Amino acid sequence: MFDNIVFTANIVAPVFLIIAVGFISRRLKIINEAFVDVTSKFVFQVSLPVFVFLEISELDLTQAFDFDQIIFVIIGTILSYTLIWIGTIPFIKNPPDKSAFVQGAFRGNYAIVGLAIISNLFSAEALGKATLVLAFLLPIYNILAVIVLTVPKHQGKIKLKSITLEILLNPLILGFIFALPVSIFRIKLPEIIISTGSYFADLALPLALVGIGGSLNLENLKKASSLAFIASAIKIIIIPTIITITAFLCGYRNNDLGILFIVFGCPTAIASFVMADAMGANSKLAGNIIMITTLGSVFTISIGILILKSFSLI
Repeated sequence: MFDNIVFTANIVAPVFLIIAVGFISRRLKIINEAFVDVTSKFVFQVSLPVFVFLEISELDLTQAFDFDQIIFVIIGTILSYTLIWIGTIPFIKNPPDKSAFVQGAFRGNYAIVGLAIISNLFSAEALGKATLVLAFLLPIYNILAVIVLTVPKHQGKIKLKSITLEILLNPLILGFIFALPVSIFRIKLPEIIISTGSYFADLALPLALVGIGGSLNLENLKKASSLAFIASAIKIIIIPTIITITAFLCGYRNNDLGILFIVFGCPTAIASFVMADAMGANSKLAGNIIMITTLGSVFTISIGILILKSFSLI
């Protein structure tokens, strides 16, 4: 048991310690809001897409592409989203609150926190497979988020053309698209491209985690509403528990089960605040959900990995 606790600590602690460094640096004014904004944009538009490109381009898709697992993730995401939305109908009447609640309860920060944990937890091959899942999950997140941020307030029609264009021009999706032919045709990239790209890719996760820490404001925790805590509990406790048990019953084990747990157990994505603010939802509620799930997932992800490891399931 002690060995499993040490194993879990070694996996989870580095990720959240980097977030803590970001938080402390912001409090000490080593970094400021402008730094967080600029680095977040840089990570999203440059280093993380390069990371995705390198991971996918080096994969043997005939081995790494797991159609059943990707379908499981998509169905699990859509089903969770639908049930959460239905569950809000009797209790949340205010459209901006409903939109922020649903988005915060289903949309995970898998691209940053999830991949960072998986890179510590599993082999390079598993990380490549996890990155492939990300490529299919991102469009689903974006489509569902736009729907729930638009429909409840009835202030405009969903513009499929603009949504499709936004998804296709998403830097992470572009990284995936450009990497596909390299992987499929086994194209050998010049060493200078790989070396340069590796420098950018190595920046992606730690810089993004520092940004997450720098964006946290614990003062808001005192003002968080019951809706924020309920949405957070759904995101980091209820959904990952149900999905992981279902995955186990469906026969998933080892790396595959661990990836599924991390996918659904991640804290809420920071993008949910940006979209909520831009589209007229309750951005304060969205921000509180991000903060609570980020802090809470330190414990929920650790406990989840510890349980899975103790029963030799990962």
